[in-house]
Amino acid sequence: MSAIPDTGISADPSAEWWRGGVIYQVYPRSYQDTTGDGIGDLNGITQRLPYIAALGVDAIWISPFFTSPMKDFGYDVSDYRDVDPMFGTLSDFDRLIETAHGLGVRVMIDLVLSHSSDAHPWFEESRRNRTNPRADWYVWADPKPDGTPPNNWLSIFGGTAWQWDVRRTQYYLHNFLVSQPDLNFHNPAVQEALLDVTRFWLDRGVDGFRLDTINFYFADDQLRDNPALPPERRNAQIAPSVNPYNHQEHVYSKNRPENLVFLARFRALLDEYGAAAVGEVGDAQRGMELLGEYTAEGRGVQMCYAFDFLSWDPLTSQRVVEVFAHLNDVAPHGWPCWAFSNHDVTRHRTRWNLDESGARCFATLIHAMRGSVCLYQGEELGLAEAKVAYEDLQDPYGIEFWPEFAGRDGCRTPMVWEASNTNGGFSEAKPWLPVSPDHLNDAVALQERRDDALLHHYRAVVGMRRDMPVLQTGPQIATEATGDLLTFMRVDPKGGGERIFCAFNLGGGDTRVNLPAGGGWAPVTGIGGAEPASEDTDVALGPWGYTILRAA
Repeated sequence: MSAIPDTGISADPSAEWWRGGVIYQVYPRSYQDTTGDGIGDLNGITQRLPYIAALGVDAIWISPFFTSPMKDFGYDVSDYRDVDPMFGTLSDFDRLIETAHGLGVRVMIDLVLSHSSDAHPWFEESRRNRTNPRADWYVWADPKPDGTPPNNWLSIFGGTAWQWDVRRTQYYLHNFLVSQPDLNFHNPAVQEALLDVTRFWLDRGVDGFRLDTINFYFADDQLRDNPALPPERRNAQIAPSVNPYNHQEHVYSKNRPENLVFLARFRALLDEYGAAAVGEVGDAQRGMELLGEYTAEGRGVQMCYAFDFLSWDPLTSQRVVEVFAHLNDVAPHGWPCWAFSNHDVTRHRTRWNLDESGARCFATLIHAMRGSVCLYQGEELGLAEAKVAYEDLQDPYGIEFWPEFAGRDGCRTPMVWEASNTNGGFSEAKPWLPVSPDHLNDAVALQERRDDALLHHYRAVVGMRRDMPVLQTGPQIATEATGDLLTFMRVDPKGGGERIFCAFNLGGGDTRVNLPAGGGWAPVTGIGGAEPASEDTDVALGPWGYTILRAA
């Protein structure tokens, strides 16, 4: 195994490690099983932390491991202050934190604040009647005179966002599954309870949070109908095209201005501990604008990611230019966290039909762009989307919309550590999702032995970013597209002379790039990029070729 880099964890709580940092997402059910039940666990993550540290990343983000009925695999929390037994114990989590910190890796955990499970004691009390102490902790509403739901809001998982409850003879709001009722953030007691939960995990030593569905916290207190979204503005970034959720502009069911007030309170708590957060902005029309609002300096979370690079739209050179132009227009001071893959979307190697050369090119690109980076487990191996048969599906999303939409199981199959058995070294038992046979040839053990493996390239580009502060925090200027050729410059944020010129051929043909004049350009070594014949000549880029050059 490669040597673990000396990343270290700054003792200075004001250090902005997150700005330009690299975060590695772990989906705990599918990382490493140590108990033989076919489901990954916290001790499995701890066991594999040396591998993660060897990637050179700044932090890990662990998807939910809280007590849960697992109807949405942990994103339906029934106890915010404990670990679900299938993942281990609080002591196991404490040991994970200690081990990670000893290896120089920070730990961020997934906080699901917009909704809970219907098995949470808060909801069980709230639904008993209309007068109990938590009666107003969730979004309840009377039916219309004809008995139908209060408004036209839709659930991301299909159908109305309202569920009738016979105990209260009212509807409750659920933006996701029926078993995931939405908390009422208009109630100050709810905000206090959730901030207390946040403090509980900060006191246990976590370094930050990934905030699930950060723009869903507040619903319109007047419960007004969402307007229709014109067909030409619909897209499938957030929900598949077969879902009628795409037919509405969700101005009342989410994206409310009150959210900014709560996020200011949340940020104040983070600042007490020197912690950081990245918010998931789930909105296909206003995602980038909300990113700017929610990461306003000192008043919101430190960084957010929208879905611009998580969609099926091919990531062409022109698309990258458009995204950065939009970012500079609506969120010039916002701080993005870019991801190409995660646990909710088809893996980008499949979405964009990339061969290994394409995967290398995009791995280099994401580490060269302005913003922070989030990598998803297995991305560093070049894993494609796994094919999961209908009878093996676990995801309620895929089961609901099959076969037009296969759900999210294909990106959640177990990590492949070795090719010597059918479970890829993940578990000695039958895994909760089948290991893809196509993934076994990309197993970690095999790639460790190959000098030209994609895994080593990821280590190289993460190291490049770590060793070059201008790539972490420097502005990105002159972002331009010429055919398939994407070029941009990263410059010293303090106005010094350091300049990095980046060029990527995001296509299958040959091209040449003319270097900016007067640079005395020298290649950044160790990342496999093309090199100029001399300091001030052009560079030939083959299909999926790239070059990153430093000015003398």
